[in-house]
Amino acid sequence: MTNHRPALYKVAEIRQIEQAAHAALPHYFLMQRAGTAAAEYVRQLLCNHHDVAVLALVGPGNNGGDALEAASQLAHYGLQVSIHLTGDPAQLPADAQQALQHAQGSPATFIDRSAIGANAWTLVIDGLFGIGLARAITGEISDLIKQINSLHCHVLALDVPSGLNADSGTIVGGSSGSIIRATHTITFIGDKPGLHTCDGRDYAGEVLVSDLAIDPQLFPPASMQLNHVALFSAELQPRRHNSHKGSYGDVSVLGGAHGMVGAAVMAARTAANCGAGRVFVACISEAPAYDSVQPELMCRLAAHIDFDSTTIVAGPGLGDSRTAHDFLVKALATHTPLVLDADALNLVSMEAGLQQRLAAREAPALMTPHPLEAARLLGITVQQVQADRIAAAHALAARFNATAILKGSGTIIAAPSGIIVVNPTGNPALATAGSGDVLSGLCGALLAQGWPVWEAALAAVWLHGKAADNLVQDGIGPIGLTASELIPAIRAVLNQLVLQQHTRLIRPGGLPQS
Repeated sequence: MTNHRPALYKVAEIRQIEQAAHAALPHYFLMQRAGTAAAEYVRQLLCNHHDVAVLALVGPGNNGGDALEAASQLAHYGLQVSIHLTGDPAQLPADAQQALQHAQGSPATFIDRSAIGANAWTLVIDGLFGIGLARAITGEISDLIKQINSLHCHVLALDVPSGLNADSGTIVGGSSGSIIRATHTITFIGDKPGLHTCDGRDYAGEVLVSDLAIDPQLFPPASMQLNHVALFSAELQPRRHNSHKGSYGDVSVLGGAHGMVGAAVMAARTAANCGAGRVFVACISEAPAYDSVQPELMCRLAAHIDFDSTTIVAGPGLGDSRTAHDFLVKALATHTPLVLDADALNLVSMEAGLQQRLAAREAPALMTPHPLEAARLLGITVQQVQADRIAAAHALAARFNATAILKGSGTIIAAPSGIIVVNPTGNPALATAGSGDVLSGLCGALLAQGWPVWEAALAAVWLHGKAADNLVQDGIGPIGLTASELIPAIRAVLNQLVLQQHTRLIRPGGLPQS
């Protein structure tokens, strides 16, 4: 039933797969499979419920047909199923017409809008609109969606929650549109990026993928996928006993303008706790004598740092002074790995010369903008960035010849080559001051230890989010979690992954387990 591949497909690609499958399969076959997959999922969700009442909302297209097929199968299973048609049944497409006939021949009951509020529903199936929705949902359907969103029950969206752009994760029509808030989504053929970024994570709920048993050869190579450990697991190597601090690289955090040393210290603490051999806080203003929380950090004036022999994390607390600009020029001229965050990104956005220097770098460069910083770098608005986060991340990576991490709900990681990865870990606990500094310090630590820039970006974003997920699971957040609490949690997840990877590699060889 399920497709465990992490590939993500845009709507145009899904349409091509669907057309190829239709050419090789009997009429109505895919809709029947979709209805069966949805019905099986509903039964799983309701296996511990009694006196079940299921409501199926049927829209005017094939998404409505999927809902009708699922509803008729559930009714034949013995569940109490009600169906609400939102349009003229005579206008349904051919496959949906056949599904309607199946539903009319089942024990399911057809009800009008007035009966919806008179029942206590256990689960609602959203079959209003699928991936083809092109305009905002308004009027009576909008009122129906508001009514459904006020219910306290499971809501299962078919393919995507009605009102969600499957490519971008935005609400179709923006603030003028309506959208179903699903607790679960079963998406068909292949996973969609919009379910995992921007508004998608608020409205899709738990996502299950059903490939409808389509021949894998009909799926094109994916240019996008969800982030997962296998993408960077080759770098999760245990440390050799015969090593020393010099084996794990130096990180210098370039920042610490007057009154903003805390951001640089936060990034530096993360780098130290995530494996860098030595970490310097390179302050462009006065340097503190030491960090009382993390005395292992070496606090220096930036003028005393040899930037050609260290991985650089530039930006936390850097400011926008002429001094900050001049040190950034030095950082861009190095042949060592460079992470650009915060004020470093703002400086680059303000000067074409810095942009040219960044794009011309041959050493690895990694940038970690939030949407406002991305908008400044691209010369567009935040609204335009958020309207298509994938396109914005791709543009950043291509324009600046850097691996780009566009932060936010469903962080996007983009390579200059055009590869896109959407990160599934993380939660609103990360919406706190300093969490970006933690991420940049983590990126610097992995680069200093010799990780390739792409794998370092993937791992840093995944670990950052997973640490927040673990903390929330343990009752620490999301409300009130502070960035400093992320640091030991990230360290724990990183060490756990290394141990798991090492164990996985040695056990197949028959080595003794102690």
